[in-house]
Amino acid sequence: MPPVSFELWPPSIFYQLQGNSPMTDIQPASDVIVRRGLHLELQERLREMIIEGELKPGEKILERVLSERFGVSRTPLRESLRALAVEGLVSLLPNKGAIVSVITQGEINELYPIIGSLEALAGEYVCAKATESDLEHFRSLHAQLRAHYEARQESAYRRTNREFHDYLFEVSGNVALREMYQSLLVRIHSSRFIVQKSQDDWTSAMEDHESIIAALEARDAPKLAVILKHHLAETAARSTQNALTRDGSS
Repeated sequence: MPPVSFELWPPSIFYQLQGNSPMTDIQPASDVIVRRGLHLELQERLREMIIEGELKPGEKILERVLSERFGVSRTPLRESLRALAVEGLVSLLPNKGAIVSVITQGEINELYPIIGSLEALAGEYVCAKATESDLEHFRSLHAQLRAHYEARQESAYRRTNREFHDYLFEVSGNVALREMYQSLLVRIHSSRFIVQKSQDDWTSAMEDHESIIAALEARDAPKLAVILKHHLAETAARSTQNALTRDGSS
């Protein structure tokens, strides 16, 4: 019988023969999972701050302030910023740190019509599936938009506007459609919901919403689709570009 070669045995068998556990001197895996969870949590929190407009396009991201706010060291914070840079939300500048990326005219031209097409499809689903309760919620949101517009409460208007458009995708019931919409909102940094509108642009947006709610009430899917495409590709895109030009950001 040839001699047994321990070199060919799996490590687990060797440890068992010695009466030791292979995990005795290894750092618990839970430590690694916690670190990864912290990195992802920071990435999600920073992404939401950008989407909500708390961190604005072109703004420098102050690592010290955020580290103190979240109670973390700069190492996981920098990891999350690198990940957001891959997404295009953050720009990492040599010797200057990180800034929130600025949307370009090219991105507006390319992405807004796509979002408009997604909203048009969501609108068709809504016309077919919406309950009376759903329509009542749309009416309520529209009434809030009208009230914010008349009172010139732009921040409140922007929040309600986003809620209105998000609700279209929620009522559509199409998860894949909603995920595509959210991913594109990240691509444009949700600029349509955070830029300040001129009075003319705001009036045009409100007029579009009057047409949107009328088409919803009538469950006129073809008409609603046309309005939503125009609302995004024309009204929202023009409003965003005008705001960026006015702010000197493009």
